[in-house]
Amino acid sequence: MREIEKIWLEKGYNCFAYEGPKGLKVERLSREVGKNKSSFYHLFADLDVFTERLLEFHLSRAKAISKKESAAKNENALISIIIEHKIDLLFNRQLRIHRDNQEFKKYLYRINQFSIEGLIPVWKNIISLSENSSLAKMVLHLSLENFYLQITDETLNESWLKAYFADIRKMVLLFQQSKKYTK
Repeated sequence: MREIEKIWLEKGYNCFAYEGPKGLKVERLSREVGKNKSSFYHLFADLDVFTERLLEFHLSRAKAISKKESAAKNENALISIIIEHKIDLLFNRQLRIHRDNQEFKKYLYRINQFSIEGLIPVWKNIISLSENSSLAKMVLHLSLENFYLQITDETLNESWLKAYFADIRKMVLLFQQSKKYTK
């Protein structure tokens, strides 16, 4: 990828992460990049091509993040990765919000395929379900939906993430205790 294309994509990435598809306006991107609109059209032809390239850009970033997450050994390591890649999570949040768009839905599905598998080892450890992979995976699916509903630029910080993980652990513990009492 040429440097100028990367600049356009990075600006578009930030706009999409904070505002979703409505943030992708050629005129605005041109101003932020400091180039005229013809430069955009020369590189990307139209906004649909640009959006497709943006989704591919996100997919490659998501794969790199997933590798980092799969190497995380504990909650603190995962939290560091999440905070480091805040903009990527906000981008992914927009894909979830706008998943009525079939392209966004397709990319969200592709990303979930590898990111969930990468997260499971550390996730089982964080929520104290090392012995039950199936339940840990189900809790992860539900937690991700809830996570993406709640995150904002302000909430993606260490204290919020620690509290979020603590709440999930508490829910799992309550579930396990209620199961013991119903036997």
